[in-house]
Amino acid sequence: MQTHEIRKRFLDHYVKNGHTEVASASLLLDDPNLLFVNAGMVPFVPYFLGQQSAPYSRATSIQKCVRTLDIEEVGITTRHNTFFQMAGNFSFGDYFKREAITFAWTLLTGAQDDGGFGFDPERLWATVYLDDDEAFGIWRDEVGLPAERIQRRGMTDNYWSMGIPGPCGPCSEIFYDRGPAYGSEGGPEADEDRYIEIWNLVFMQNERGEGTSKDDYEILGPLPRKNIDTGMGVERVAFLLQGVENVYETDLLRPVIDRAEELTGRRYGSDAASDVRFRVIADHARTAAMLILDGVNPGNDGRGYVLRRLLRRIVRSARLLGADQPTMRAFMDTVRVAMAPSYPQLETDYDRVRNVAVGEEAAFLGTLASGSKLFEDVARQTRSQGSARIGGADAFTLHDTYGFPIDLTLEMAAEAGLEVDREGFGALMAEQRARAKADAQARKHAHADLTVYRELVDGHPTEFTGFDELNTEATVLALVRDGVRVPTAVAGEEVEVILDRSPLYAEAGGQIADAGVITADGTRLTVNDVQKIAKKLWVHKVSVDRGQVTEGDAVLAQVDSSWRHGATQGHSGTHMVHGALRQVLGPNAVQAGSLNKPGYLRFDFHWQGGLSETTRQEIEDVSNAAVGADHTVNTIETSLDAAKEMGAMALFGENYGDEVRVVEIGGPFSMELCGGTHVAHSSQIGPITVLGESSVGSGVRRIEAFVGTESMKHMARERALLQGVATLLKVPSEDVPGRVENLIDRLKVAEREVEKAKSASLAAAAGPIAESAERVGDVLLVAAKAPGGGGGNELRALAGDVRGRLGDAASVVVLFGDDGGKVPFVVATSGAARDAGLKAGDLVKAFAPAIGGRGGGKPDLAQGAGTDPGGVEAAVAALRAELTDR
Repeated sequence: MQTHEIRKRFLDHYVKNGHTEVASASLLLDDPNLLFVNAGMVPFVPYFLGQQSAPYSRATSIQKCVRTLDIEEVGITTRHNTFFQMAGNFSFGDYFKREAITFAWTLLTGAQDDGGFGFDPERLWATVYLDDDEAFGIWRDEVGLPAERIQRRGMTDNYWSMGIPGPCGPCSEIFYDRGPAYGSEGGPEADEDRYIEIWNLVFMQNERGEGTSKDDYEILGPLPRKNIDTGMGVERVAFLLQGVENVYETDLLRPVIDRAEELTGRRYGSDAASDVRFRVIADHARTAAMLILDGVNPGNDGRGYVLRRLLRRIVRSARLLGADQPTMRAFMDTVRVAMAPSYPQLETDYDRVRNVAVGEEAAFLGTLASGSKLFEDVARQTRSQGSARIGGADAFTLHDTYGFPIDLTLEMAAEAGLEVDREGFGALMAEQRARAKADAQARKHAHADLTVYRELVDGHPTEFTGFDELNTEATVLALVRDGVRVPTAVAGEEVEVILDRSPLYAEAGGQIADAGVITADGTRLTVNDVQKIAKKLWVHKVSVDRGQVTEGDAVLAQVDSSWRHGATQGHSGTHMVHGALRQVLGPNAVQAGSLNKPGYLRFDFHWQGGLSETTRQEIEDVSNAAVGADHTVNTIETSLDAAKEMGAMALFGENYGDEVRVVEIGGPFSMELCGGTHVAHSSQIGPITVLGESSVGSGVRRIEAFVGTESMKHMARERALLQGVATLLKVPSEDVPGRVENLIDRLKVAEREVEKAKSASLAAAAGPIAESAERVGDVLLVAAKAPGGGGGNELRALAGDVRGRLGDAASVVVLFGDDGGKVPFVVATSGAARDAGLKAGDLVKAFAPAIGGRGGGKPDLAQGAGTDPGGVEAAVAALRAELTDR
């Protein structure tokens, strides 16, 4: 049975039993505790926490999930995936244990011809919590599962919570017995490789307190309503129903392994190490594709860093398997074919997904090339120290600082006849993981308590009137201060005001909140911010300037019209820039985020590589042409499916409702899902001036621009600046670029002449400096100040020249410079001196403290700088003492 069919049967079963089918949420949710959605119940958390009332009493979904705590363990076992699909059914105060158990049993054991999965009931086991006699009795007496196939387990295994204060409860897990060939008899308690968990039924009935592990928290009491949360692992059910050994051999992952075999010439199943690499490629390729699909881009922290690690592990694994050419395009092609039947957006957005992955591969291949050179330096230094073992610290630096994988370090070390201190490397990695874990735990906290808003969300959602008017009569529904309802607020206080109607735009979609006031007889409130709760309730954060405001008051909410005009210009201008980008660069230049406010816009978009000045100018020209065309700005409220059929663009990672608002400007030029405020005609945006374009992460670029009056002010400032430069240069404005270019060329010529003169002066000084050599012990020492000061480059050249003039003698050359109050220095040793045990880097340690400096380098050449020019004589004395005492 194919995975897509398993998904369909699951959903059909629960819809037939009165559940509302809910589409998978994005992998990215606004939750402070989650990097990615990691369980099927996550999108329903507000309902379980009581922050909002569920719009349905029963729901079912197949949620895409990502768990990345142990990325480096992926592939070592065949049970773990970073991306997986969790099929679930949920009850919000409706049914409880009996129905949850019987629904699951019916689907699992129902005949395939009747829409079930057709599992042999004789091979199914169940576990329940230690004292959950109710669940035990349902399994034994109502389902008919023999008591010997129902096992009781403790809190660690069979009691669920989110890891933070909130709902919790016992659970019942369902296991499938794969048979004696896979392990020991005795049920899940004995062997969870033989007995595979396929479903977890959580009976959410209590509230837990603080705690740090799975079994050390206090049960505070029962929840007001009992809920059901279940999760069936789609991939695990798939490998059992498809008769293969593990999830990596199912229809969704095996094709990637097959493609990797073709590209590397190796065969899956040939040896354990290769099999791990094949599984890493299969798992990570799918996960990476799904993360990119939901708007993640490679980066150096957070979600972007996780994606970067996944993509680089694919490249690394393919290389270790023998691939000598880029492979990412082929792997992404294979993932698209396998996953698109369940996730059609992967087909429509595939070019973007592929380009991000391929771009990261290209960047990492460059890293590998530079890392190889760094490895060669480490290997050379290791041998020079008489060792055949690369230190753990060196291996860790290659891995952590330069992104050079430890597997490749090991491979290259073996080829070079060297070993690697794996224990030292492992200890440093363990320290890093411990720091990361502690940081994550420190940032993990209970969900914000929004219960004060629940009654308001459920009963009185705010009506937004700001699309049609700037002044609205309204009623104060509630006042909230520090999470508590208050009856009134007086002058000098700050409070949150919830109105039944409001024209003030709440921050969303990159548009910041409106400025404005709320007034009544003798009362004036300045609106500092407006935010949404549950996308339904407008919360106005205000300062009470005069009078007082009381719950139930009739008030007038007013938008600052000047502010709104500028905000609409900024937001509509963002749509113009997006449309221009797609026209100039093509359909892959899609939005990755935005910010707009009066007179200004910032637009992030997916694109590999910087834009030329010509391209930036073309984007500005196309944007302004659309502004000048005076297009009517049309808004259409329709269904999400209808909007997609119209070709409306959506923001990746955003969760849209069934009903959406489409903003269309110039027909196909710009058509986007957008809830923001806009001008009526494109000409009202005014001129758009692109300020610049830059990188904000791998595969993401940023354009900033002024619009309207701010654009004109900017152009006036630029014109005044140009006129000022023209006046200084005594040329017409149009001749300024040529005149400046001429001056730059002349300056470069002058700088080259100065450098030549300085080099000649230093070269001339090399002879007299070499003649100043003194014998200290059995070594010739030259310790001198460079004539004319000089920086590091000049000192290195001069030190090398002086060392060469001393011939084959054991010699040490130390030169001090003068660079704006700092004391740069260079130490050079001859071959004979190094044979005698003198290393430039070690000598630095002897004299650098005297000038308040430090430095280092290789045995033949070291350099650094100090901060105390007056300490040079003491430094030379320390150096003499070091050479004398050796």
